[in-house]
Amino acid sequence: MMSTSSEAAPAPAATVIPIDDVARHHGKAPAVATAPPPAASSAAPAAAAAAATTAAPRKTGLPFFRRADRGSRCVALVDLVLRIAAFGPTLAAAIATATSDETLSVFTQFFQFRARFDDFPALLSPSPPPPPPPPTNPLASKLWLSSKLSPPPPPPPSRQAIQEPPPPPEPEQEAAPLRQEDFRHKGKVFVGNLPLWARKPEIAEFFRQFGPLEKVELVRGHDDPERNVGFCFLYYGGDDPEAAAERAVEVDGVEFRGKSLTVRLDDGRKGRARAEDRARWVEAGERREARLPWHKGREEACREFRRVLESRPENWQAVVSAFERIPKPSRREFGLMVVYYAKRGDKHHARATFENMRARGIEPNAFVFTSLVHAYAVARDMCGALSCIEEMKSEGLELTVVTYSILIAGYAKINDAQSADNLFKEAKTKLDTLNGIIYSNIIHAHCQSGNMDRAEELVREMEADGIDAPIDVYHSMMHGYTIVQDEKKCLIVFERLKECGFKPSIISYGCLINLYVKIGKVSKALTISKEMESCGVKHNNKTYSMLINGFIHLHDFANAFSIFEDMLKSGLQPDRAIYNLLIEAFCKMGNMDRAIRIFEKMQKERMQASNRTFRPIIEGFAVAGDMKRALDTLDLMRRSGCAPTVMTYNALIHGLIRKHQVERAVSVLDKMSIVGIAPNEHTYTIIMRGYAAVGDIGKAFEYFTKIKENGLKLDVYIYETLLRACCKSGRMQSALAVTREMSFQKIPRNTFIYNILIDGWARRGDVWEAADLMKQMKEDGVPPNIHTYTSYINACCKAGDMQRAENVIQEMADVGLKPNVKTYTTLIKGWARVSLPDRALKCFEEMKMAGLRPDEAAYHCLVTSLLSRATVMEGSTYTGILSVCREMYENDLTVDLRTAVHWSKWLHKIERTGGALTEALQRIFPPDWNSSENLEASNSVSDGDSESCSDSDFSDNDEDHDIGDH
Repeated sequence: MMSTSSEAAPAPAATVIPIDDVARHHGKAPAVATAPPPAASSAAPAAAAAAATTAAPRKTGLPFFRRADRGSRCVALVDLVLRIAAFGPTLAAAIATATSDETLSVFTQFFQFRARFDDFPALLSPSPPPPPPPPTNPLASKLWLSSKLSPPPPPPPSRQAIQEPPPPPEPEQEAAPLRQEDFRHKGKVFVGNLPLWARKPEIAEFFRQFGPLEKVELVRGHDDPERNVGFCFLYYGGDDPEAAAERAVEVDGVEFRGKSLTVRLDDGRKGRARAEDRARWVEAGERREARLPWHKGREEACREFRRVLESRPENWQAVVSAFERIPKPSRREFGLMVVYYAKRGDKHHARATFENMRARGIEPNAFVFTSLVHAYAVARDMCGALSCIEEMKSEGLELTVVTYSILIAGYAKINDAQSADNLFKEAKTKLDTLNGIIYSNIIHAHCQSGNMDRAEELVREMEADGIDAPIDVYHSMMHGYTIVQDEKKCLIVFERLKECGFKPSIISYGCLINLYVKIGKVSKALTISKEMESCGVKHNNKTYSMLINGFIHLHDFANAFSIFEDMLKSGLQPDRAIYNLLIEAFCKMGNMDRAIRIFEKMQKERMQASNRTFRPIIEGFAVAGDMKRALDTLDLMRRSGCAPTVMTYNALIHGLIRKHQVERAVSVLDKMSIVGIAPNEHTYTIIMRGYAAVGDIGKAFEYFTKIKENGLKLDVYIYETLLRACCKSGRMQSALAVTREMSFQKIPRNTFIYNILIDGWARRGDVWEAADLMKQMKEDGVPPNIHTYTSYINACCKAGDMQRAENVIQEMADVGLKPNVKTYTTLIKGWARVSLPDRALKCFEEMKMAGLRPDEAAYHCLVTSLLSRATVMEGSTYTGILSVCREMYENDLTVDLRTAVHWSKWLHKIERTGGALTEALQRIFPPDWNSSENLEASNSVSDGDSESCSDSDFSDNDEDHDIGDH
């Protein structure tokens, strides 16, 4: 405890010692320790000094030992000694307090104080005066005037009623100011004072020496986009882009193409300006700053371009003009233009637009590259598409699921399912998820190639991944089953489509119509057509073309033209595909003048003729033997801008083969070599078919060897032609060798292969081999058609087993097949062979009752069979053949000269002196049948030739495929 006297000098200002509460670790509230206010005012020191001066004692001896003041002086002396004695401990305590933490021995009921001193000079230096105590009401000074005008506030409530008000909300902290350094791009470099003609590759080549460049942004001018404005931005990458940028800055001032470059690091000014603009835009809401007239004009041109692109895509001139009116197209406009050309399959203009974009300094992104790949894929140029992919990878862009989908769809168009499958597997390994579109494209690729097992496996995989199959997958599967002619599974997919909630569209019904047209059930195709109309789905040109094509392949031209008239009544206008079918129909009818008029009508309507237009015309003139007009049509094709292809020459060769001019057809190969067109496997197959028709199996195998030597693809049609040559010449062992090679090449047998083999054994009358083939055919799952059963019946008739033939007719009825005219003609020949003319006549009547109209071959076969196996006719047979002759006369049917000579010879054995039968037959004979030359010719005809007219080759007519089918 320290005390001060009144004579002492004024004490220095008290030092404020900061106190921190030790009890905060125990959950106690802190206490505030304040220093006492100063005791003396500022005038006290001056007054004390004056008093000391006036009251100073005289200096005489020792003042302490005077008697009068002895008591007080002793007390002062003791006080001095005590002060001196206390000085040492006080100084030690002060030093200890300044260098260590001390807990004061002062306690209250709830608090314990701890004083902490970190700086000893603070004890000696005077501390600033404490702040004045806060006013009781902080708003009193502000409300001083109002307090005068209003009554005074009520007295404060008692302590019990006082409740602490909730703490006021903390004021929001102001956002820190945007620092320019925060927006600095570490690898970005500004390059100024560039030559106006400098190109991006030149700049990149110069600055690539300092580090890996990610991109170069060369700024182009508004007025002249072909030239830059004198500066660019570099973006370095790699492990340390900042170091590369710093090395690039060291070339500041270096001369480049005659100019001194200005190279600076990115200072973040541009990024900061963008952030501030964005902040102002957000703060101002929807209000935008006024733009320059140039920008307004550019935006208007871009909107006009997009409007034309959406509303008039078919008018390519309007689209190109709208694009060219844009002053400075951006990546978006260039990308839309590439997409437009891609949809049209115009790969050349798509590539030109792409290169124009890069020349303007706009780097393409993944979308633009994908659009360019799409253009090549639509144009069926997959080599060009793959080159775009390599270029895309060199730019560091990854393939997306859309890119993979487009590539797979492109390979599906060229029927390369293996390449499409490889791409799909690559997409599965590189992409995290796949969508339904890429699955739809790969399934379509396998369906297009007829690999339905792989297509079904992909469908199961898609369902296992939880991806819902779009309706395109159902259509692809139906199309695949149409190609392999699996009617049952195609109908299952159609029913499943409806069960899954999809409404059958025109494509769904079109797949069914196409299926029945391909398998020859055009009547069922018409039923599907009526069902489609009843469901409210209208026909389009595609469905009508399918029906017309089906009737044309059946040579039912009347119904084909009837369908065409129905299409015109529905309000649809014929397109190029319809006109091509009409031209093909007239050419097959031999009416070449009408075909030429249809072609001229196409030209008047400004329809571009294609190879499909010219092929049937060239083939028609070749079949008619008018090679001059065929070659003139070939020249017209060249003048029309349609270059002849190998298929065009195949049509010319095919026409000559149908006219049995095999050697002339072979000479066309020399013309092909002159114009630089190499024959393909179909060319050699057509020539092999010609040699097979004349029975020259050696020449057929010679061209088969050429196919192998040239590395051409072997398909089922080539082996079909070889088998036909072997079977027609009766060399069935060679035919078996061909079938073994087919198995070695893993080429499955189809219905046509089995038909040729069964027909070959039927020619030899070997019903047991034919029966084994029928059994094997069913085991392989190959559906027999009407020709298969007709050939089998022919084998039974040749063997004289008419009971088996009757069983085959019943089996046909069980599977839903009805006998045709050829089937009844074969049965008639069989019944006549076993000397049952009544059954033959009965079969003829059954054919007419079934609604079939006998053709000339049926009449010829019936009369020939009856006349050749009877010397004296019975009454019913005699009456029947008379009625047949009257029918032929009423239908204006006459026989040729050779047949007349044959019948007259057999008639002479029956009626030597003439009669009613002779008179009836002579009415259908040609007028000069009994001339001397003809009688001499009849003597040279052997009896064995009588059977040639009835042993018709079913495979020649039914299996004569169109060259475009394969």
